[in-house]
Amino acid sequence: MLDADWSDPDVVRVGDDFYLTASSFGRAPGLPLLHSRDLVNWTLVGHALQLLEPAAEFRTPRHDCGVWAPSLRHHDDRFWIFWGDPDQGIFQVNAPEIRGPWTRPHLVKAGKGLIDPCPLWDDETGEAYLVHAWAKSRSGVKNRLTGHRMHPDGTELLDEGKLIVDGDRIPGWFTLEGPKLYKHDGWFWILAPAGGVETGWQGAFRSRGFFGPYEEKIVLEQKDTDVNGPHQGGWVRTPSGEDWFLHFQQRGAYGRVVHLQPMRWGGGGTSRSGEAESGGGWPVLGDDGAPVAVHKKPDLPPQPPAAPATDDDFPGGRFGRQWSWTANPREGWATQHSGDGLRLSCVRSADAHDLRKLPNVLTQRLPGTPSAVEVELALHSEEPGARAGLAVLGDAFGWIGLERGADGAVHLVHRFAEAVAEKERDADHPRLAPQGRVRLRIEIGAGARCRFRYDTGDGLRPSGPVFAATPWRWVGALLGLFALAPVGSGHAGAATFAHFRIDSL
Repeated sequence: MLDADWSDPDVVRVGDDFYLTASSFGRAPGLPLLHSRDLVNWTLVGHALQLLEPAAEFRTPRHDCGVWAPSLRHHDDRFWIFWGDPDQGIFQVNAPEIRGPWTRPHLVKAGKGLIDPCPLWDDETGEAYLVHAWAKSRSGVKNRLTGHRMHPDGTELLDEGKLIVDGDRIPGWFTLEGPKLYKHDGWFWILAPAGGVETGWQGAFRSRGFFGPYEEKIVLEQKDTDVNGPHQGGWVRTPSGEDWFLHFQQRGAYGRVVHLQPMRWGGGGTSRSGEAESGGGWPVLGDDGAPVAVHKKPDLPPQPPAAPATDDDFPGGRFGRQWSWTANPREGWATQHSGDGLRLSCVRSADAHDLRKLPNVLTQRLPGTPSAVEVELALHSEEPGARAGLAVLGDAFGWIGLERGADGAVHLVHRFAEAVAEKERDADHPRLAPQGRVRLRIEIGAGARCRFRYDTGDGLRPSGPVFAATPWRWVGALLGLFALAPVGSGHAGAATFAHFRIDSL
């Protein structure tokens, strides 16, 4: 449904509209906000988080940190998003409308390793609750879910928390995480994946009381399909009463792509004790618990085809919502002006030879289908060593672009760095770009294998060998635009990018 890295999606319906958010980790702005009328066609309408906090922690890239696994809810005529920062704790923002204004992040619970929070306001009792998982890398604890009573205004938790699901006590279960909390048919329900991002399954837990005890059942697993994982997501009901479940699948360099599964209630089975179940049955996801490849669309009014934007002409020097910096941005990185084209300042940096360490790389998601990425670049800086380009960025990276030489000439350069390398090196011999302008192209084929090309005025030419894009630890590979200069004093000039396009191959 979303064939790019929209990691850890959660969804909510308000009236006839559906809204989705996803993890954004260390990029800013964060907490993307998507809108749909049919659960199939989605547009990006904004972000709920303009800067990561505390700001000092995100002056430089922390690609795998920051915003993990948000939950999106609508309560008391407001939108609410809760998320876990594994190094800080559980945060919350809220707004009267999806486009804002959103409040500044509020720390609901401080602590290390607190991840994947989800709130629930019980309309029957007026009580509020919150459940979260644990990151072993920070806390030494995993495979368990902790529950709290929460103040109805969402600002604080009212107890120390109780272990409500212990995955170590369930035979064969490990790495239980990503809980989403619901109240349905008189039961408290937790939908949560286990077994690991690439190899696991989707579980359901139910109890008559929030603090348990909970029964469990596996409700979605790979079986004989090519949808590995099927990992965390969220349940949503349409106005006509249809139930649907969104979840992600880990696809290497493409990141965590989003699937839509039909869902119904009434699945049978037995509890852990082997006794017959009571109540209205369990959720049945996909095709009797296996992900579907093709399915009839939801019973919703037809909508025109739509997907989050990728192309950008940068009118007035402004970039579209699809772009995020690799850390909190600073004044002067991008300049607004009267024409078209993105004017990036050549930011001085001691890390200019390692794009992974730079906060001033403007990024968007790598497309999940074979595509060609193109952009036009002009390097205006007269500073020797100034450079700008188009990159594929992961724990390994490759880029192609322009660099000002010590002799004042502008060269077409193509460089890369392996995951273990501390600095980039040439992927091809530098060539003169006598006009200081170039059209850059990266063709991304099957397996995220990238071929670099350039046109300095006499047609497209290939450059260097094939580069296989790689993900970060939790994040898919990114496309990036950047402008840099060596350490020094004074303004180092700028570069202009124009006509950014992504087309299917």
